[in-house]
Amino acid sequence: MKHDFILSDDAEPPAAPVIMNFRRSGRSKNGYNRSSLALKPRTNSHVISAPASEFIRNFFPDATAADWNSWHWQIRNTVRDFSRLAEILELSAEEKEAFSQHREERPLAITPYYMSLLWNAGADPGLRKTVIPQIGEYTKMPCEEDDPLGEDADSPLHGLVHRYPDRVLFLATSFCSTLCRYCTRSRMVITNGLNSFNTGHWEKSFEYIAAHPEIRDVLISGGDPLTLPDQKIEYLLSRLREIPHVEIIRIGSKVPAVLPMRITDKLVKILRNYHPLFVSLHFAHPSELTEETAEACARLADAGIPLGSQTVLLAGVNDRPEIMTKLMQGLLKIRVRPYYLYQCDPVSGTGHFRTPVSKGLEIISRLRGHTSGYAVPNYVIDAPGGGGKIPLLPEYQAGYQDSNLVLNNYQGRQFLYPDEAL
Repeated sequence: MKHDFILSDDAEPPAAPVIMNFRRSGRSKNGYNRSSLALKPRTNSHVISAPASEFIRNFFPDATAADWNSWHWQIRNTVRDFSRLAEILELSAEEKEAFSQHREERPLAITPYYMSLLWNAGADPGLRKTVIPQIGEYTKMPCEEDDPLGEDADSPLHGLVHRYPDRVLFLATSFCSTLCRYCTRSRMVITNGLNSFNTGHWEKSFEYIAAHPEIRDVLISGGDPLTLPDQKIEYLLSRLREIPHVEIIRIGSKVPAVLPMRITDKLVKILRNYHPLFVSLHFAHPSELTEETAEACARLADAGIPLGSQTVLLAGVNDRPEIMTKLMQGLLKIRVRPYYLYQCDPVSGTGHFRTPVSKGLEIISRLRGHTSGYAVPNYVIDAPGGGGKIPLLPEYQAGYQDSNLVLNNYQGRQFLYPDEAL
């Protein structure tokens, strides 16, 4: 089959979309902009919320609406150093001390859009910890590893992880627009190019997948694959769809939370051509559920793309039941189904983020029965050393009384279930 897509790594990204001017929009009672929840966006314009507009006036006064809503402009203007960060945010003494020890192997990257969330006076300060260096990341605990999940050991070739029998992890890029300080693959965010990926690596991965008919499910991740140019995304999806035994394609991304203007009509049109396609989105805090993010998720959902969320349990960020409840319920409002709540992986320098497992079980207990079942994610530990995801549940099963199974409900009350064949 002939492919009319640009494959060179230095290819120019697609042109920025046509954007509407800044506008303030009415809000519905749930806090989201009404137009962002419309079933079918009528134009390729993007909402700019009132908090973002104020941020633009203060720190990017020369930027037009078209600039702000160009994902290329956002990446070009990403905050990457202490001086620019300090111009926008009043840094704490701890944050300043962390920057005094800052090392290039753990670089800083925050899009202007995401900076607007940190700057917003109403934002929870815990959100800052996810992207701004903390003192704790310079301490490596004995249990921590650069590759704690053993992905490299399960990689038959560069950029492909084959751990589970019927599915593979396809690492398409090492680039993210905003860098999370707790990232499982922070080892890939280096400047010497050892972990870069290009279409040559892709071709070898296509060959491997085609030669293994047991592979029916491909998860495209990185880095963030939705930061790739449109033509490369389409090439990647089209090549995978040519492999007869590939039934499902999934994409893992944080773009709607950190770079929502990337979700253009053009990109959505490409994605919807490759069903069944699923998108797993990464959210850490309810402050990320903005009008812009709601609109980006609406575009994807309206294209028939099932959306699921993945959240890492983080100390001082989202480890309170009320915060997690707000996040999970808020995700459902924008048509994102909570899927996984991850125990924070023992990545080098992340000890200050990890909570006791009992905290995760407490949160699940506070969700189960107290809110919609759809709002309760699976709490899992991705077992160190390559053991895969292992689900954890509170103790709802309390043993047997005669032939009856003793069950604890969400209120702590006990009930008997006749566990015997009739």
